[in-house]
Amino acid sequence: MIDGLEAFFDEKHRGVAASLADFASGPMSAFASAHDDAEARRQTPQAIRLMGEAGWLGEQDSRTLCMFRESVAAVSSLADAVFAIQGLATVPLRLSGYAGPWLERAVSGTCVGGFAMTEPEAGSDVANLQTMARAHGDGYLLNGHKWLISNAGIADFYIVFARFEGAEGSRGIGAFLVDQGVIFAGPQVLSAPHPLGRLEFHDCPALLLDREGFKLGMRTLDTMRVSVAAAACGMAGRALREAIAHARTRRQFGQALSDFQLIQAKLAQMAIALETSRLLTYRAAWQRDQGQLRNTREVAMAKAHATEQAQFVIDQSMQILGGRGMLADNPVEHLYRAVRALRIYEGTTEVQYLIIAKGLLSDGF
Repeated sequence: MIDGLEAFFDEKHRGVAASLADFASGPMSAFASAHDDAEARRQTPQAIRLMGEAGWLGEQDSRTLCMFRESVAAVSSLADAVFAIQGLATVPLRLSGYAGPWLERAVSGTCVGGFAMTEPEAGSDVANLQTMARAHGDGYLLNGHKWLISNAGIADFYIVFARFEGAEGSRGIGAFLVDQGVIFAGPQVLSAPHPLGRLEFHDCPALLLDREGFKLGMRTLDTMRVSVAAAACGMAGRALREAIAHARTRRQFGQALSDFQLIQAKLAQMAIALETSRLLTYRAAWQRDQGQLRNTREVAMAKAHATEQAQFVIDQSMQILGGRGMLADNPVEHLYRAVRALRIYEGTTEVQYLIIAKGLLSDGF
């Protein structure tokens, strides 16, 4: 995992890489293929418990975070997503200075967290949130609904973003902790099984974490976004390995597929796409670990490039595998369905392009 990227790593990361290889191929391999939404919902708490017991849910540096997602995403897209959502739920607790029991429980893997920001009219346009927060006694009551929320219906607590009553714009959004009274309004089934769904709030009691919820949410996404690029690299790497193995052993017209120059060209293009993605990803992660927390442009480059190129690599892998790659029990078929979401969540590719262009126009190149 580190070979060729030594400039971005410290010696401790070699030990992390070895431990991750064993963890991914061992415990996480049990979650390689959830067949439907119900199975994904059963497996999610199990995966979180195993991650917590192994100590992977605690606070990690950006490079370790990326190494984890690259390793696990190559084995199980569900386990990778589970890890990411648990991170989205715990990072706001840390950043806000929360001192209650949920953070310790989430890190130990004994509970499931959720991150509830998206609404039907507020996807990329987060400032358009319509869920309302009304002061009530020492806390708040929430009214509204969320959708496309990971771990909806199975989370023990949610980080919820809502607008203060009468407030407008992004400055009027707060971040809240909700651990009771949430209504699970039903699942939203993805092509690649993942516990997703709708939530409703009817005078739902909530604890205010941060009055500047929009900033907290963006800081959380900044922390986790570079790891989305790493997950894309993990999926692309698995697809490339599957394509190489097939090309070496599959014979057509009296020779191995790997003897055909067109196949060789595809493999070369896939390798270039993957390696450039990994370089961008671990550069951005290294920068954050050096204290460069305003590297938004570099993170956006990594996220946009890695997710788009992962889609390309996996598509080319399926083309090389032919009909076999389309069978439901083939790992490339699962990757083909799973990778598509990475180009959308935590900031679409188009939003990343806007971030990059804004940086170029304001700071130059």
